[in-house]
Amino acid sequence: MANGSRQAAWEFFGTELKRRREDAGLTQVDLGHRVFVSGGYIGQFEQAIRKPQLDVAKRIDEILQTDGFFERLWRKLIDDRRYAEYFAEVVELERTATKISTFAPTLVPGLLQTPAYTRAVMLAGNPFVTDEYIKEKVTARRERAQLLDGTTKPEYWSILHEHVLKIPVGGAEVMAEQLDHIAQLVHRRAVLVQVLPYSVGAYPLMGRMVQLMEFEDAPPTAYTEAVYSGNLLDDPALVKRVQGTYDLLRAAALPPEASQALIESAAEDHRRCASTT
Repeated sequence: MANGSRQAAWEFFGTELKRRREDAGLTQVDLGHRVFVSGGYIGQFEQAIRKPQLDVAKRIDEILQTDGFFERLWRKLIDDRRYAEYFAEVVELERTATKISTFAPTLVPGLLQTPAYTRAVMLAGNPFVTDEYIKEKVTARRERAQLLDGTTKPEYWSILHEHVLKIPVGGAEVMAEQLDHIAQLVHRRAVLVQVLPYSVGAYPLMGRMVQLMEFEDAPPTAYTEAVYSGNLLDDPALVKRVQGTYDLLRAAALPPEASQALIESAAEDHRRCASTT
């Protein structure tokens, strides 16, 4: 679905929500209280500024007695089968974000991955799937990465643990290409990348990835991931706490110039390794 038609569909979602809420004789505050969000959030849903989470859409159906209408519409708009169910909503939010900040403790973030790197990651976790399955996943991730090439691309800031630079995902040659790609994105000023060095020792969010997203007309969100599950946070107090933790990581990381030098050095190390095998 193109971005224009997707936005139109969300506007339809909001219009229907407002109509059915008013038919039920409820204010935005009334409905928000019953589905455990603020009245302001309901207003943002109705104006298509913000997209509700699935559990909120389900509760709206229950309160307004709409027989699953909003859940079905949500799934039609959000549920992209190329992505895990818990991540599909994050992909939707990325398209409207004005700023994306990530911390990656073990793997290169999806928006920075090369196709060869993505393929290696997918194969490692899915050794018995078909080539077609892998190709679909690689294509989907590449389409996500195009977000950084657009004229309205978000400000993208990523902190990589030094561990990410060392693991030869896909082999030394693939890893060298991957790190070269990140270095090129930095040179083009398409992204800003810092490296959290081993020397830091213990650090906040030990071993946990996090992604923060900011929007022009909606509150920020935070996303964290565990084993085959994800958690999208939009509670203002929780998001503020995650933002504070991210600031600590940023303060502990190497400056951008030193980070770039370390990335390029790691690429050369992988390239030398590839040439000797």
